Amino acid sequence: MGAPAPVDPRPSVTVRTHPNLIRVLPGRKPPIVTTPDAAPSGLQRRTRQVREADEAQRLAPIATRAADTRGRDREETEDAYRTAFERDRDRILHSKAFRRLKHKTQVFLNPDGDHFVTRLTHTLQVAQVGRSIANALGLNEPLTEAICLGHDIGHAPFGHTGEDALTPFVDGEWQHAIHGVRVVELLEPLNLTFEVRDGIRQSSWKNDPPPSTPEGWVCRFADRIAYLAHDAQDAMRAGVLRPDDIPAAYREMFGSPGRVWIDSMVTMVVDASVAEGWVTMAPEPLAVMHELREWMFEHVYLRPDARIQATRAVKVIGDLVEWYAAHPEEVPGDYRLADSGDLQAAVDYVAGMSDKYAIRVHDERFRPAGLY
Repeated sequence: MGAPAPVDPRPSVTVRTHPNLIRVLPGRKPPIVTTPDAAPSGLQRRTRQVREADEAQRLAPIATRAADTRGRDREETEDAYRTAFERDRDRILHSKAFRRLKHKTQVFLNPDGDHFVTRLTHTLQVAQVGRSIANALGLNEPLTEAICLGHDIGHAPFGHTGEDALTPFVDGEWQHAIHGVRVVELLEPLNLTFEVRDGIRQSSWKNDPPPSTPEGWVCRFADRIAYLAHDAQDAMRAGVLRPDDIPAAYREMFGSPGRVWIDSMVTMVVDASVAEGWVTMAPEPLAVMHELREWMFEHVYLRPDARIQATRAVKVIGDLVEWYAAHPEEVPGDYRLADSGDLQAAVDYVAGMSDKYAIRVHDERFRPAGLY
C-alpha cells in the first residue's frame, strides 16, 4: 500500500458564520475563473466578463457585484478589461478635485513638517482601511475603494471649518459629502455609477438614509477609524496631546493610538459584521468609538488655539465668496453652470480651492498694497 496522502494543514479559505457575509482567512485561494487564451509565459487575459464572473462566484451573498450596478446617468460602452467600479475608481484618482486634496487641511492648518496628515493622505488611508475590511468580509473591493477615494472629494478648504464658513451662503447646511456628488456630477462630470455616488453622498454619518450598499457602510467605518487614529497621532506630534492624555477607557478598548487602534477597530468591525450579516460594530465598542470622537472634538478639533485659526479661516472663505459673487466674471467657466446664480458659482469655486490657494487669493484681493 502506498503512503497516505499528506494532509493540508492550512485552513480552508472561508469560515461562514452568517449566510450574508464571509470571513476570508489565509490559506488556499478560491478558484479563479480564467479565459482559455493563457499566454505561454503563464499570464492570463482577464477580461471584464471574466472578472465579473469571478465576482459572482467569489463574493459574499450581499456584496455588490459590478454586473448588477444600477448604472450611470449617461450610458457608455463597457470597458474591455475593467469593471464599472474599477473605472469609477480610476476616474476619481485622475480627477482634478482629487489632486487638490493634497493641499487641503485635515486637522492642522498649514502645519510645519512633512509628516502631518493632509486631506489626501487621509483619503488614501481610508481607502486602505476600507479595502482591508471589504476583503475580510468578501465584499466588493473596487467599489469600496472608489467610494473611499471619493468620500472627501468635495471638501472645502480648512477642513470642517470650511463647511461652517460656507453654510451661511446656502440654504440649509453646506456639507462636503453632498457637495462631493455635485463635483463628480456637474463641476467635473465623471459619470460615475449610482453605487459610488450614493456611497460618497452617504459617507457622512449625519446623512440619511444610510448607504444603500454594504461597501458604502464600510467607507463610513473606515473614515472614522482612519481619522481617529491619525488625528490623535498628529495631535501628539504637534504637542497638543501626550500619549497618557488619552483616557484609560479608550486605551483599554482599542490599545495605543495609531496602527493598534486601526487593527483593533477593523477586527471589531469584521467580527461583528460576520456575526450580524451586515457591516456593523458591536454596541459596546461602537459606543466607546463615538465617545472617543467626542473627546477628540473637545481636546483637539475645537481646542482654543484651533478656534482662533478657525475664525481666521472663516473670514478668508467668507471674504472670497462675497468677492466672487460680486465679480462673477472672475469665476472660471467650469464653475459657472447654466443653472447656477452668481452666489452659487462663487460658493462652488471657493469650495474647490486648496488652503494655500485660498490664502494666496485672499492676500491678492484684500491685503493692502505695500503692507509687506
